[in-house]
Amino acid sequence: MSVETFVPSSSLISMTESAIHYFETRLKDQPGKFIRLSTKQSGCTGYAYVLDSVDALEDADEVVDINDNLKVAIASNALELVRNTEIDYVKEGINGIVKFNNPNVVNECGCGESFNVQ
Repeated sequence: MSVETFVPSSSLISMTESAIHYFETRLKDQPGKFIRLSTKQSGCTGYAYVLDSVDALEDADEVVDINDNLKVAIASNALELVRNTEIDYVKEGINGIVKFNNPNVVNECGCGESFNVQ
């Protein structure tokens, strides 16, 4: 009989390879900039994701090193809303879109603009 130890995930976010490529390409000609993920109250269910390219951290931001070339700052008020979220970049027809695979979401509005968590 073997014993396994449960180690809870402490990761804040992760990115798919396509998302990493997308964001690295966007920041390629902008040395020193990084991506900042925050949320805002919006829509009919509560919150919307906000992605910005920024030069400086805000005081309480949490930084996630995705790789040597890409860092993501997460706003302190968004930490619990986005914990364990996978960020993906997918092509839908001729359009590309950033998608958030967030296990904390309990409902979303019909248009996909906003979400709510427990």
